[in-house]
Amino acid sequence: MVAQRGRRNGRNGSAPAAKSASDVDNAPTAPLPVTGGDPTTAPTGAASAGGAGSNTTRSIPEAAVARLAVYLRVLSAMAEQGATTVSSEELSAAAGVNSAKLRKDLSYLGSYGTRGVGYEVEVLIGQIERTLGLTRKHKVAVVGIGNLGHALANYGGFPGRGFPVAALFDIDPDLIGVPVGGIPVSHLDDIPKVCVERDISIGVIATPPAAAQSVCDRLVAGGVQSILNFAPAVLQVPDHVEVRKVDLAVELQILSFHVARKAGGEVEGREADGNAEGGADGDAKGAVMS
Repeated sequence: MVAQRGRRNGRNGSAPAAKSASDVDNAPTAPLPVTGGDPTTAPTGAASAGGAGSNTTRSIPEAAVARLAVYLRVLSAMAEQGATTVSSEELSAAAGVNSAKLRKDLSYLGSYGTRGVGYEVEVLIGQIERTLGLTRKHKVAVVGIGNLGHALANYGGFPGRGFPVAALFDIDPDLIGVPVGGIPVSHLDDIPKVCVERDISIGVIATPPAAAQSVCDRLVAGGVQSILNFAPAVLQVPDHVEVRKVDLAVELQILSFHVARKAGGEVEGREADGNAEGGADGDAKGAVMS
């Protein structure tokens, strides 16, 4: 997934100029600010999860934020199974990261655990939820009820994680009014009105690329400030709107790179082994002849 942030700056009432989200793709990953007055504060110099520390503004790298979401999923599953504490080794193994990286990530929350005990599961869940802004529900609108949009609308995992799907939109007249996942589909033209009425905070775009920008503009007009874009299109948004781009083809290409690199490493390893064996045989023959 790629974070995108565009800007539209205007002076003296002039029309704002849009900055393409692709400009941000080429920039270094920006850290996510955590400020002292916010419940997501990550105190510096904290001695423990409940210890005193200064509320100096810190930043949580975006990669660490992504891992925090994984830790939350793992911890929630552990809590459902009755676990009350977890060691960094147990949590890191379940999350698929090394324990040093996990401890570093959790230190952004001011959570250092207790030696010999580990972390309290429920306390750590609460800390991560506050940091990720999950202390309240975020209503979601899905735009484009094709195969992908239909699957997203019917996915039962969103509400339990604080993201109830509250609105669906499409342009197909045969779909308007038809309930999907218990929610009637509305027309694209109604996006601004419905988003305001239902207090939508996140929009999911699952339309063809040609329609993505128009849909994005309607979502922004409806007060939506966070957009998850599945369409293979670069969106232009105001600077107060966050866009996350999900391009499955790009993800597959990244996997292909790792597969090719691994295969290349195995070939190089076999060649090195063969050269070593050949050298050893030559040395042995030379020793016998001498």
